[in-house]
Amino acid sequence: MKLACEAAMQTNSVPDDLMALVARIGSRLVARSQTVTTAESCTGGLIAAALTEVGGSSAWFERGFVTYSNQAKSEMLDVPAAFIEGLGAVSEPVVAAMAQGACERAGAQWGIAVSGIAGPSGGTPEKPVGTVWLAWATPGGIVTECRHFAGERSAIRAQTVAHALAKLDELLGSVR
Repeated sequence: MKLACEAAMQTNSVPDDLMALVARIGSRLVARSQTVTTAESCTGGLIAAALTEVGGSSAWFERGFVTYSNQAKSEMLDVPAAFIEGLGAVSEPVVAAMAQGACERAGAQWGIAVSGIAGPSGGTPEKPVGTVWLAWATPGGIVTECRHFAGERSAIRAQTVAHALAKLDELLGSVR
């Protein structure tokens, strides 16, 4: 078991195209002397892992919050319990509050937050498996988006990571 774990750690778990995207995000943040933080539920830290796969990321990645439970979202990120109780954890107000709370706690200018239903269970007719709410905190405000990703749990999580980072890169590119 130890050898398998060491081998997994020695291989790059982030695809090359995503590595290039993360490197560009890092360069853009360094050029602005700004940082990014993450608040993740359904991805369980995969976005933070992708961001820290690039050497030197400590210059622009502040920290990541894995707030898988509803209690963690409220305790760690100040997400109002009323948002979760009224609309569910997979909702626009919750991810917006997650992004805002993460930036406030981390002192970061940029943030990514995700909450979704990666499956295989947990979906409903209103929120089927693959439903993911994402939020990006920017210096100018919060941008939110709901996506419906297809596939098994790992595919949904991978698509969420790729989309979250691509949108962050897009937002960084649009702000001068």
